[in-house]
Amino acid sequence: MSKGKPVAVVVIPTYNEAGSIAEMIETLCGEVFPAISGWDCRLLIVDDTSPDGTYKTVQKLQKKYQNLSLFLNAAKVGIGGAYVKGFRHAMKELKADVVIEFDADFQHPPTDIPKLLKKIDEGYDYVLGSRKIKGGSNPKGWGFKRVFFSEVGGFVGRMIMFFPFKPFFQVTDPTTGLKASRVKGFADRMDMDHLYSQKFGYKFEFLYQMVHLKAKIAEIPLKFGLRTKGESKIAPDTAKDIFLTAIKLRFYDPFTQKFLKFGTVGFIGFLVNAVSLELFRASAISATLAAFAGSPSAWAGALAAEAAIISNYLLNNFWTFADDKITNPLRLILKFLQFNLTSLGAVVIQFAVIGASTWIFGDTALVRQVSLVLAIGFLILPYNWMMYNLIIWRKK
Repeated sequence: MSKGKPVAVVVIPTYNEAGSIAEMIETLCGEVFPAISGWDCRLLIVDDTSPDGTYKTVQKLQKKYQNLSLFLNAAKVGIGGAYVKGFRHAMKELKADVVIEFDADFQHPPTDIPKLLKKIDEGYDYVLGSRKIKGGSNPKGWGFKRVFFSEVGGFVGRMIMFFPFKPFFQVTDPTTGLKASRVKGFADRMDMDHLYSQKFGYKFEFLYQMVHLKAKIAEIPLKFGLRTKGESKIAPDTAKDIFLTAIKLRFYDPFTQKFLKFGTVGFIGFLVNAVSLELFRASAISATLAAFAGSPSAWAGALAAEAAIISNYLLNNFWTFADDKITNPLRLILKFLQFNLTSLGAVVIQFAVIGASTWIFGDTALVRQVSLVLAIGFLILPYNWMMYNLIIWRKK
């Protein structure tokens, strides 16, 4: 290990790669690594005790290359499990500053490794090889099924995980297997103990975690090559595994969970609103207020909105935004007053929409309820979500 240089560990999981592993080791350790200045490059092979003896070839070449390591699994753990074990070994035992995901079959050009590290040198934390950007490509020999899986599958996967947020537009090739991850503050903070998948879904999990760790991301063009030796690691259930992983990641995402709770509270608030609307419309209160201005239905709508506001405030405080909930009694009251002030917009919206609708289409229960649904769905819901996050339960 070169003193003073940062350590980059290329991690390659193998299973029955005896036909290509020797050539890959010779290429990386004998040609590519020595030409990279400023980095101490090491190669870690993670083998699942391949029946074809891949690991034996590695063991022989360890005598030739001191920067070649082998991590041998007693049984097949899958590509995701292999990368987890490889990353941990690279970080703990080899003191990696950067870990690089790579294949043994030359589908990833070895000459791309210096390009990954150049981006790391430029300050990026997570660098991905992409077949979708200018200069990148899929192999010409791929059949329709593989191209469909790469193009459509990757697009749908990143849409499920990230749309409409920045990572959806920032990461073009989520299924890529060529990646470099900075260790400090990123790879060393990833939760590798609770992965949803030990198969190809790991790609999405690593990507998702790096995004949420706020890694600075860059892509380099990847000209993906055809496999000529060894066995493909893509199993028949790969597409299913990747999509289920993407769905789980998005569903259990803290933002998604918070929004689902917000929606549930909103639905309860809608029920409170709908029932209160008819109760207030039938009461003398609305008629009395209408004597000063507006119509009875408009006032019933405003009063019903206030009833829903009280329900929403309590449920959101103790459930939706539980991590930032207000428990001090005095602050709870003061915050409720602030909540009411920010919710005046919802009261005004409901007053105006229901008042205008009943004036135009007639003052019937059907018109009132349809107007209520439209007002909440298209105006009040986005308004409340913005107010709750920016003002009421804003994180410090």
